[in-house]
Amino acid sequence: MRTIRRFIYREIATSVGFVTLAFLALFFFFDLVDELRWVGGGYQVMHAVIYVALNLPRHLYELLPITVLIGTIFVMARLAQSSEFTILRTSGLGPWRTLATLLLLGAACTVLTFVLGDYVTPATERAAQVFNAREIGQISTGATGAWLKERTDGHSRAINVRALGTDGRMRGIRVFEFDVQGRVTATLSAESGDFDEARQAWQLQQVQRSLFERPAAGGAVRLERLADDRLDWPTRITSGMVAAAVLKPDKMATIDLFRFIRHLQANGQSAQRYEIEFWRKVFYPLSCLVMVVLALPFAYLHFRSGGIAGYVFGGVMAGISFFLLNNLFGFAGNLQQWSPWLTAAAPGLIYMALSLAAFLWLVLRR
Repeated sequence: MRTIRRFIYREIATSVGFVTLAFLALFFFFDLVDELRWVGGGYQVMHAVIYVALNLPRHLYELLPITVLIGTIFVMARLAQSSEFTILRTSGLGPWRTLATLLLLGAACTVLTFVLGDYVTPATERAAQVFNAREIGQISTGATGAWLKERTDGHSRAINVRALGTDGRMRGIRVFEFDVQGRVTATLSAESGDFDEARQAWQLQQVQRSLFERPAAGGAVRLERLADDRLDWPTRITSGMVAAAVLKPDKMATIDLFRFIRHLQANGQSAQRYEIEFWRKVFYPLSCLVMVVLALPFAYLHFRSGGIAGYVFGGVMAGISFFLLNNLFGFAGNLQQWSPWLTAAAPGLIYMALSLAAFLWLVLRR
């Protein structure tokens, strides 16, 4: 039985590898053609190639479940067409043993997908953005930058970071402090700032501050303006939280998403979008298990000569529909305020149930 498992794993790994390389080459070509429009001046073709190459791990993370599906379907259908799977069945490879074999392979792909999405992709995405930002000087979410909120001792703060520099420094910092009645008590602006995680403070440069003092008797408001070349500003907002607000949530590691969600909830901000993305990152690697189960019924079909292509195409379309449904649930869950974990898990549970039902029907009824 070990020889049979080794044979199946080798065939599927080879098929998945070829399909993955083909898709990556296709995406590399399309991304490079799109990136070539920025070539000119100091931005050379080699820079475009490096930037596109740094984005390949993200494509690999997104493509791995569907390439596992295509590769597994092709191997299972080919074995069924050539009657090799029938020989394997007579050699002791029963239905449940086949299911366990493919689930073990899917578990390995799940671990690989998780590592890619949680460790490799965030690092390469940041490297790609920093590399590309050298031409424009900063990384920003738009004209207004990123906004964060913090509560401290009955007061609240609204913090705006316009952009992140290529060196990781914050640019264009603005802070608005409010009292319990919602009145502005102080404003702060700084040209740049660094993170000091050990002291839980931001080291700000070229700071302009405005302090509003309101007398208890209700008299006129007194305004005091201060200027500092350097200021240590205490805050619990970390560099990861600022990066989370600047970067898209799908480009963050799972632990960074979790910390940012806790920060938003602690400060009374809506975290629905980030919660859905968090649970999608948790459940997305498990889609490899769904894909191998979805491919399993193809081993029990009867193929005529030359009829394998249509079944493989049908399986590919089923895999594409899974990812479309996954995205649809994500957008609908955000708009309708559905439970985040159920929104992320529902597509996988639906397709897993359909795959197991098809497998049981083919095994028990046919």
